[in-house]
Amino acid sequence: MSDALAALKQQIGSATDLQSIVRTMRALAASSIHQYEQAVLALAEYQQAVNLGLGACFNRSAPDAPSPPVRRSSGSIAAIVFGSDQGLVGQFNEVIVAHAVQALARIDGAHVVWAVGERGATRLRDAGIAFVEVYPVPTSVEGIAPLIEQIQFDIGTHPAQIAAPHAHLFYNRPLSRILYEPVQRRLLPLDETWRAQCRNTVWPTNRRPEVMGQGSQALRALIREHLYITVYRACAESLASENASRLAAMERADKNIEEMLATLQRRLHGQRQRAIDDELFDVVAGYEALSGVRSASAAGPASPAPIVKACPVAACGPAVGSARRSGAAPLR
Repeated sequence: MSDALAALKQQIGSATDLQSIVRTMRALAASSIHQYEQAVLALAEYQQAVNLGLGACFNRSAPDAPSPPVRRSSGSIAAIVFGSDQGLVGQFNEVIVAHAVQALARIDGAHVVWAVGERGATRLRDAGIAFVEVYPVPTSVEGIAPLIEQIQFDIGTHPAQIAAPHAHLFYNRPLSRILYEPVQRRLLPLDETWRAQCRNTVWPTNRRPEVMGQGSQALRALIREHLYITVYRACAESLASENASRLAAMERADKNIEEMLATLQRRLHGQRQRAIDDELFDVVAGYEALSGVRSASAAGPASPAPIVKACPVAACGPAVGSARRSGAAPLR
């Protein structure tokens, strides 16, 4: 019984320690979601300024003329897939990799893939998708900017993308505190609908905007900023979704640990109650045994009762009287 109680206490202690770790990870995930959401919101004003500049450049170069079609002589398509490095994220990597594989299968041409996150790269490898390089996932907002700069440099200098760049982004976008959805976004060539929106953007002041210097240089610089913002937003939203998935996993784990602790506590209480009952039974049985022995010893051995023969007074009277007169002992 004592061994069973010790084993239950050890299990309860291990479950309690695990629960403290799970709750710490849940708190960290919730905090990380907030900082990545704030990073995405901080891009809004800067993106609006870049779109205003692009609208001015588009209107200056050709107000009504459509952009020339992009020719892909090499026929290669760059794809950036954002996954995770760490586990405990549920189906996060499986969802985005399945979405990317299905989307790339519908696009003609060779695929040149860059993966962000070792676990996402492993899923891509299992799906038969070869990738050029694997980047580590940033662990904070400060680590996003160096990653984006490296990705832009690697894609821009890749031989398959120099002549005619054609790139897509695949990442998970958060929907709520614990929900997300896979998203595909074309990075290059620039979308015509987006171009039209930039041209039709109303300038915030009454003065007409003017592009200083050569318009092509300003246009290229603004397009680079637009691409930087797009990839930065995709990375930040992917990180927010990763932590949302981890938060959901930690909440499920916390609930399961609570149920397991309740079960172990019930078993521990039952074992203790049975141990107490057994001890009480032993005490009562010992008391009853000792009480029986003491009662028997106090009574002592039983002596036989004396045998007395009665006689009629008429028959014994004269003899007794004569015996008393002579001093002899009476007959019994």
